[in-house]
Amino acid sequence: MRKVNKLAAAMLLSLSGGAIVASPAVLAAKGDCPIDKRKSQAVGQSSAKKVQKSFQAYQDGNLDEAITILLEANPKDKFDKAYVARMLGNFYAEKGQMDTSLKYLKQAVDANVLGGTDHGQTMRLYADILVGEKQFKEAVGYYYKWMEFTCKKEDSQVYRRIAVSHSQLKEWDKTLAAADKAIQYTDKPDKGLYQLKLTSYYNKKQYKNAINVLETMVKLFPADKTLWVQLAQFYLLVEDYNNAAVTYDLAYKMGALTTEANLKRLPQLLAQQGAPYQAAKVFEKHLKSGDIKKDKANVEQLARFYHQAKELKTAAGYYGEAAAFDNDGDIYLKQGRLYSIERDYKPAIAAFKKAVNSGVKNQGEVYFELGLAYIGLKQYKSAYTYMQRAANDSKTAKNAKSYISYIKEKARINNVTL
Repeated sequence: MRKVNKLAAAMLLSLSGGAIVASPAVLAAKGDCPIDKRKSQAVGQSSAKKVQKSFQAYQDGNLDEAITILLEANPKDKFDKAYVARMLGNFYAEKGQMDTSLKYLKQAVDANVLGGTDHGQTMRLYADILVGEKQFKEAVGYYYKWMEFTCKKEDSQVYRRIAVSHSQLKEWDKTLAAADKAIQYTDKPDKGLYQLKLTSYYNKKQYKNAINVLETMVKLFPADKTLWVQLAQFYLLVEDYNNAAVTYDLAYKMGALTTEANLKRLPQLLAQQGAPYQAAKVFEKHLKSGDIKKDKANVEQLARFYHQAKELKTAAGYYGEAAAFDNDGDIYLKQGRLYSIERDYKPAIAAFKKAVNSGVKNQGEVYFELGLAYIGLKQYKSAYTYMQRAANDSKTAKNAKSYISYIKEKARINNVTL
């Protein structure tokens, strides 16, 4: 803060013949702007000595002494009062005493008597400090007064601060207008300005406009990988799942997906877009690495991806892992059915028996599946036992009874005693 304010104070003061006078640049200024029409004048003789002495103390590094001298000045003239107030405002800002700085700067600005350059600089400093002190509404007003006074209506930094102020006040339309002005007049792309627009459109729930901003940002700031993630998330908001999947995949390949949530979302989108095997491989990689927590829900999700990809044995294995977390009979039943579809009856039977032992509600279904698995192994006595149990359940009785006749016939042909 000291470096900036010291420079400002140096611009604000010129010492000549023991009196404070306007600089030659100001005296020569001519034009149609208010700043050019404002006449410059010197501080009155009674105040000049105090001002000069104060400025000397400031230059010597004695800021407190400089302030004390000015406080003793007691100027009578309106111009002198404004000039001293301006100096005090600068000095207190340098000390970090912003409330006091604002008090004196406001006196100087509202007096509206300082020379053109001095008045313009004071207004700008006052507005800047108001922003720093979160007095945004008042700051905006003074920025516009500064533009009117100086005719500098193409200053990107001022429009940027106006945009920030409006955003803090949640005035989204005004934020957008000021941000667009700042972008129009800036020499090089400013990410913060586009972020202000993005925030505004988001809060206005204009997600498609937000997407347009992000699509511009990824071109202007290609090194910022997080922008691709944001873009993908906004595609999701408008239910553009194809672009969301493509963008998440690109962000993943760039190494931009670092959170568990995003690492889980990409596979979900890939599966949704018809690439369940790719989804499974991505999910599996990060489950094994620990990027995705290895809990029941996530292991079961991986099983579903492989199931959807028709990698049934792999899916069955993961269903078994998921079931083991809390002895989930329903998931064991699902595991057993996948093994049965693959005619891998022994692990299927093991899974079905775990389902029975878990106390699964639909035991009739499990008995029926066990009967089918034993038929597949041509173990008709065991098949008959479980089909009879299934026949005692109203949900599976009809199908079980039809298989009992089949089992009896097979047992007769193969000389098996039931």
